[in-house]
Amino acid sequence: MRTDDKLDQMEERPADRARPPLMTRTRLWLFGGTLAVYAAIVVGVLTTSWLVTFDWQVMFFRPYKQWPEIHAFLDYFVVLGQRGPTAVAVAAWLGWRCWRQHNLHPLLVLGASLLLLNITVGAAKLGMGRLGPHYATQVGSTEMWLGGDIFPSGHTANAVVTWGVLAYLATTPLRRRTLSVIAALGALGVGMTTVYLGTHWVSDVLLGWAAGLLVMLSLPWLEPGITWVEDRLMGMLLRLWLRLRPDSLRGPLPADALAPGVSRQRIAPDGEVLVRETIGAGRVAATRAPDGWPHHPPRPHTSRSERSPVTPAGSRRPPHADRAARSTPLSPTSGRGRNGSG
Repeated sequence: MRTDDKLDQMEERPADRARPPLMTRTRLWLFGGTLAVYAAIVVGVLTTSWLVTFDWQVMFFRPYKQWPEIHAFLDYFVVLGQRGPTAVAVAAWLGWRCWRQHNLHPLLVLGASLLLLNITVGAAKLGMGRLGPHYATQVGSTEMWLGGDIFPSGHTANAVVTWGVLAYLATTPLRRRTLSVIAALGALGVGMTTVYLGTHWVSDVLLGWAAGLLVMLSLPWLEPGITWVEDRLMGMLLRLWLRLRPDSLRGPLPADALAPGVSRQRIAPDGEVLVRETIGAGRVAATRAPDGWPHHPPRPHTSRSERSPVTPAGSRRPPHADRAARSTPLSPTSGRGRNGSG
């Protein structure tokens, strides 16, 4: 592949590149409504409302003891909300898409969403410091500011964002709607699984859903920054490719690359010089293509009438001492001797 073809391929923006939805009026209303729900959940827990009472009722119910037959399955299912395994799986898929589309947009969207998720959810966890059901200290209390880190639920928020990015980057409306439903059901299942296992309160899961949805709804605001970073990284990759590309992709040498008077010759196995020519200024030596065959620069094509006439000059084979030239007629004696009769 030549250098120009490689550069065109790296600068290509295919038609099937995902176009994320813009921040429309509907999305603004959803963002505002979700933010209001987020604040209402936090206020409900801080004021020890009915939400905290419901948390304790579910905890005393102990779902993992009510349905122990599904405990083993849910232990594996909850991994779909764990940050490490899910991020690696989705990053591998989006990395393949980056390779096919020749751009870094899918991976940058995933990185930006996870960064925003870790900042917002991590700050809320550390700021409120709520303890989980297994570490509760007083029945009916909110368990806030006691050094915990489970409010909001990180598993639930991560499931919303990680699998929601696939729907966000979908290339058609049908795929986006289908993946959105699948991501929502997966996040719902992960959140309910954490309640079943007793690792989170119900209010933790509700706040985790709201936190993940806020991150997804705010992604269009991050698109200008993602595009800026992508352009800079693609420029760095192009410069690195131009610097490290192999010599076989650099094309033919310039006309003045060889000094006048440089000679080259072709020598037969017996040491005889068959061809000798001098490459002067303006003549380009043949380069070596990746397949090993010499690549000659293009030359002007001349018609047959413009070519110099060829005159018969006899055989082009080098003369042998024991063979007479064809231009010399053979004597009858030598002919009989060659045929073995005499």
